[in-house]
Amino acid sequence: MKLIKRFFFYKIIVVIGILSLICCSSDQNTELNEITKIAIRDIGNKVLLENKDSTSLVLPVIPLNSHKYQLSFNDPLSIEPSTLTKIIEESLQKADLSNQYRVEVKDCKTEIVSYSFQVNDEKERTIIPCLGRNLPKACYIIQLQFIDVENTTKFSYSNSGIILILGLVLVCILYFGVKKYISNDKHNNETSEKLGIFYFYPEQNKLVKEREEIALSKKECELLALLVANPNQIIKRDELTKRVWEDNGVFVGRSLDTYISKLRKKLKADSTIRITNIHGVGYKLETDI
Repeated sequence: MKLIKRFFFYKIIVVIGILSLICCSSDQNTELNEITKIAIRDIGNKVLLENKDSTSLVLPVIPLNSHKYQLSFNDPLSIEPSTLTKIIEESLQKADLSNQYRVEVKDCKTEIVSYSFQVNDEKERTIIPCLGRNLPKACYIIQLQFIDVENTTKFSYSNSGIILILGLVLVCILYFGVKKYISNDKHNNETSEKLGIFYFYPEQNKLVKEREEIALSKKECELLALLVANPNQIIKRDELTKRVWEDNGVFVGRSLDTYISKLRKKLKADSTIRITNIHGVGYKLETDI
């Protein structure tokens, strides 16, 4: 039950973290969209002022998609291409928006393109035609599309990357944290004996030292269990052989000594633990603790 609670605690942290990042990213995308609208309204206002018109309305800016916006006016107006290109460049720079974009000036009724141009970082890809040919007074809409999508949506892309990276980090924390607790609970739920720097799990036939599991054979485990149960006490050879080998197969004279030797090797990492041979009598497990 304790493990389950901890698991869900981690899971809640992961969910809250990811949702917070998504909300943050969404807020920043909304901010970028609003800044773009303001810049485009500024373009509309300057175009009207160039027409000596300080009373007509700039109609609401309409986002056609995430990178394309439409600017329209309440009354007819004339457009001078050279002035329009300059106004758009200044307004976008002031708002710190992308300097790579395409502009189309369309007739309100027919939506036929009356004038268009494209600006790019690479001068050879910048196309601004017909600068000296003014558009007559009429109803126009101006559509501005950013063609450098990565820079225009830098908030979205950067935060998507941050969300991905932090999401992976949180998943790793969740995975290794749960793995750790599973390991801890697994050990805690088993019967164990503290043996110096080791934990002895007789039911699992193993020793554990700082997360390292040391496997024991069945007879190694049975011998160690007898020694651990009687620390610093001599256990006679006959008793050890009878308890470990009785009804468990054929015993040969050197079997006990062989298994004791194997146990010593597995316990050698801790000098405070010794299996001492009492010559002609038996063995005892000596500990300095």
